[in-house]
Amino acid sequence: MRSLPTDTEAVVFDCDGLLVNTEDCWTVAETAIFAAHGHPFGPAQKALVIGRTLEDAGQAMAHHFGRPGAGAEISAELLGRVRGELARGATALPGAAELVRACRAGVPVAVASNSSRELLDTALESAGLRDFFAYSFAADEVRSPKPAPDLYLTACEALGVAPERSVAFEDSATGIASARAAGLHVAVVPSLCGTDLDHDWLGGSLDEPELLNWARELGHRGAGRRLLPEGSES
Repeated sequence: MRSLPTDTEAVVFDCDGLLVNTEDCWTVAETAIFAAHGHPFGPAQKALVIGRTLEDAGQAMAHHFGRPGAGAEISAELLGRVRGELARGATALPGAAELVRACRAGVPVAVASNSSRELLDTALESAGLRDFFAYSFAADEVRSPKPAPDLYLTACEALGVAPERSVAFEDSATGIASARAAGLHVAVVPSLCGTDLDHDWLGGSLDEPELLNWARELGHRGAGRRLLPEGSES
């Protein structure tokens, strides 16, 4: 049975859709762009862009619209619309603050986001989470963003912990691929319902009691317990 080890030495969090409810902001912006190009926007279209960088999302949209040369133009439009939505404010998702607080009491923590530095800082600040993290890393600060492993490798290096001794929290297939490529354990709270995602732990939200109990064990290496999926027996 796969699980999250309590002898974890660092925890690295994604931001959008995992810690902060920015996906609503992105969805409003994406819906408007799809509509402007005469296309509907639903779960299948969201799956094309979720977890991607602005640049990659723009390219995916351009391809979907049959305009492969318009990626940069669409990315710029997406950035402007997301800025506008984030300016209205974004909130921390249920359990995010409590979980981060519990993790950082026992081990070092960081954020590794496929957003740009500008949008990452705006999201964390808006949700009241920016001061929780001494380290955060954005897509425009590494050679290759997610699904490449660079963001997670950079975060683990900054925290001074080997990736295989670390846990990543993610919500999308793109982020999970990045964390796996870097060698981290992966806890997943999906942003899209009905998706079959690779995971070591899978839950419906960050405020599940078993998850908080696991976080409170971090730093107590003699504890020897592992977080098991709901319904399992230890």
